[in-house]
Amino acid sequence: MKLLVTGGAGFIGSQFIRYMAAKYPEYRLVNLDKLTYAGNLDNLRELDANAPYAFVRGDIADGELVGKLIGEGGFDAVVNFAAESHVDRSIEDASLFVRTNVLGTQTLLEASRRAGVKKYVQISTDEVYGTLGETGYFTEKTPLAPNSPYSSSKAGADLLVRAYYETYGMNVNITRCSNNYGPYHFPEKLIPLVITNAIEDKPIPVYGDGLYVRDWLHVEDHAVAIDKVLHGGKPGEVYNIGGHNERTNLDIVKFVLKRLGKPETLITHVTDRLGHDRRYAIDASKIREELGWEPAIFLEQGLARTVDWFVQNQEWWRKIKAKE
Repeated sequence: MKLLVTGGAGFIGSQFIRYMAAKYPEYRLVNLDKLTYAGNLDNLRELDANAPYAFVRGDIADGELVGKLIGEGGFDAVVNFAAESHVDRSIEDASLFVRTNVLGTQTLLEASRRAGVKKYVQISTDEVYGTLGETGYFTEKTPLAPNSPYSSSKAGADLLVRAYYETYGMNVNITRCSNNYGPYHFPEKLIPLVITNAIEDKPIPVYGDGLYVRDWLHVEDHAVAIDKVLHGGKPGEVYNIGGHNERTNLDIVKFVLKRLGKPETLITHVTDRLGHDRRYAIDASKIREELGWEPAIFLEQGLARTVDWFVQNQEWWRKIKAKE
């Protein structure tokens, strides 16, 4: 199989490339990434130098580049991780999110359709469903009700993917995951920000009361799930991918501080984010029943490993934070 992975220098995309290269050494992998602030080729430093892998620097919204790459590449499948993904940045400027997440997805879809690509997988987010109360779970039937410019742009992309299935009969899947964590996580997101600030004895900003609930999924489990969807997902179907690890933001922060032996006095409550969704939680029974996937890494185990990775790989994240 020849596979185009877009956004493969990012946190989740790079994990997927490392996983696929190790599991399927006969596959040919091409990574298309613009290398914006969150794209980092150091994320692929563990990749075997002999792996059949190539990197192309480029923008998924660049129709000429994408059309030529996919049109001439002979790809069997495209997996699209490329996205602007930080909610705070989308609140400051939504235009880039619309360009990359919506127009970029349509550009990939059209090039894939014209080239006869056999499979297209869109990596989305549970945030397209909006927010939950204290009970209940997102299922694949939950109506889309995004509440931020970021999640709205991802919902728009999902609808385009659906349209290419319904209109053109393309073999597509959409995956919607809960919050990821793990090694190589860009340090603007909650868990790596908490870890790195705590190591540096800097204040740890917590939005509002800190009781916002998220379902945490280890990025290694996520890569396995996408592999299952790539090879076995039914055409046109959506698959939710959840970690079954609901915790408040404060729970996460306190775990990290305890693991590092740092005081809770580092916690600093800051003005809440605009339109902050209170709770996300995923029902992942469909992917379990149809494709045999379920998470293998418990949160406490995975989070401890993640903290230790950031302690042991300070050169990686200190270089990033110095640029920021």
